[in-house]
Amino acid sequence: MIRLEDVTPDNWRSGLAVGEDQRRFVAESAGILARAYAYRNERSRALIIYNDETPVGMALYYDIPDWECYNFSQFFIDRRYQGRGFGLDAAKQIVDLMRADGRYDKIVLCYVEGDDAAKKLYEKLGFRHTGDDEDGEIVMELILR
Repeated sequence: MIRLEDVTPDNWRSGLAVGEDQRRFVAESAGILARAYAYRNERSRALIIYNDETPVGMALYYDIPDWECYNFSQFFIDRRYQGRGFGLDAAKQIVDLMRADGRYDKIVLCYVEGDDAAKKLYEKLGFRHTGDDEDGEIVMELILR
């Protein structure tokens, strides 16, 4: 069963990583933690994704007040646990967290061209391309209400 936990002093050294062929698409664990710290004033929330008691991935989201939306900034499932449906389940739960928070009516995210798995996952969740490009990454959005 997939569940989410905030990153804490007890779980931040989870040893999670993507495969070598995916490193150009997503930040490593340390990069996610650094970004969470950098965006702490925007209510950043770094999460460990668990399958029962086993850490299987990480995610990060935070507010973008100027755009009046959440930024689903980082998300990955460890190379050892991919292809089991954990990503879709976890991503749905993360979207539900933002929806329940209720501060904004929109979530934005970016993905790197060529990351077809991410594109398909986000489309399954209802994200749509905006036509915008952010630092060479493709922008998608999900309207929550």
